[in-house]
Amino acid sequence: MARYIGPKTKMLESLVLQSTEMTKTSRKKNQPPGQHGPNKRRGAKKSEYAVQLAEKQKAKYTYGILERQFANLFDKAHRSKGVTGEVLLQLCESRLDNVVYRLGFAKTRSGARQLVSHRHITVNGEILNIPSYLVKAG
Repeated sequence: MARYIGPKTKMLESLVLQSTEMTKTSRKKNQPPGQHGPNKRRGAKKSEYAVQLAEKQKAKYTYGILERQFANLFDKAHRSKGVTGEVLLQLCESRLDNVVYRLGFAKTRSGARQLVSHRHITVNGEILNIPSYLVKAG
């Protein structure tokens, strides 16, 4: 597997996420990481591309999805009717590992992914071990 398993705090700081997974030490910091703290170059206005890229990376990291899977979900969302961004988030939320996390069976999404991959979850009486399985209502 090629999922990101590195330090979560560094990833959250780089993406400037406010998440429940942040540690106490990273919440206390009131300046960007680095030896000299905030500087004038860091506060420069970001381009539209930079903003879109950061949002995409946030979504990918939040749901634990790699680039290829995310691209496939985007294509599926783009082909369907409705606003592409909203449909994309609906598809990400309907993944089996995310549903297990939302139901409270696991404390984190990575824990939910492990529960699914270790065959502890059944859907309609069938044992599933595919975290990316898309669950439908009902």
